[in-house]
Amino acid sequence: MALGKNYLDYPKRRHGMDHDLYPWSNMFERRPIEWGEGRQLAVLIVTALEYFPMEPNDGPFRAPGHMVTPYPDLRHYTAREYGTRVGFFRFLKVFERLGIKASIPMNAAIAERYPSIVEEVMNGGHEIIGHSLTMNDIQFGGMDRQAEADLIGQSVAVLERVSGQKIRGWRSIAGSESEHTLSLLVAAGIDFVCDWVNDDLPYTIATDRGSITSLPLNHELSDRQIIAVCQNSEEQLVEQISDQTDLLVAEAEKYGGRMFAFSLTPYIMGLPYRINALQEALSYVIGQDGAWSARASDIVDAWSVGQTGDPE
Repeated sequence: MALGKNYLDYPKRRHGMDHDLYPWSNMFERRPIEWGEGRQLAVLIVTALEYFPMEPNDGPFRAPGHMVTPYPDLRHYTAREYGTRVGFFRFLKVFERLGIKASIPMNAAIAERYPSIVEEVMNGGHEIIGHSLTMNDIQFGGMDRQAEADLIGQSVAVLERVSGQKIRGWRSIAGSESEHTLSLLVAAGIDFVCDWVNDDLPYTIATDRGSITSLPLNHELSDRQIIAVCQNSEEQLVEQISDQTDLLVAEAEKYGGRMFAFSLTPYIMGLPYRINALQEALSYVIGQDGAWSARASDIVDAWSVGQTGDPE
């Protein structure tokens, strides 16, 4: 049967994307990025501090890393707590040795329960990013708009009150958003979001409340994915981080500044037999000529200089 005459008529049919949030863009054809001061590789280290309630909320889905066995799942609860009691402090020591300034997506419950952790983060010159209330408070498609606005507002208010720091960024649980998330983040005064993974450099997203910067944080290069999901060894993690570093440095020499982003989980890489591998991997990245350890907001600010909005 022949197709109808209007079959191929589609108002969004054009080169690129079928939406107006951002234009399609080939990263290798864009205007070169200059991070300034001879810096070629912006190094973004992100480590989330998350509070998992003993009883998970399964609607609409259970957050990654949540409880597994029937209530009370003390084994997994205390394993997660290991991250805030032990593992994260090992991270802070590694960061201090290497001069790394990290970005910390933090559940508001962490700030309320463990204000001393917030103090350690601030004393180290790191940055806190909004990350919902607890790991039961997920944003999702079809979520009530006001309920989501309240969740964002409460999370940001708690983090700013405890830290004394302006919260500029947001990382949704599992990168999950509703149809309204970006607009609500702009309304809440958030400058950038780390949920979308379709690039290796920042770009601008348009919303009905104004623009917001997407700072891509790919879930593939993370200790959770490499160690916990793919069951790779610590040596393989070091190799993968080194391979990514080598390629990005080579691209930076030809195409302009690049961004290396790596996600860490305190209860995974903060274990005694893994922490040396983490230090080895991060030492390799930071040791590159032109490497710049930067907080997420520093990268967004540097990228914004000279930008007209959307990347070319």
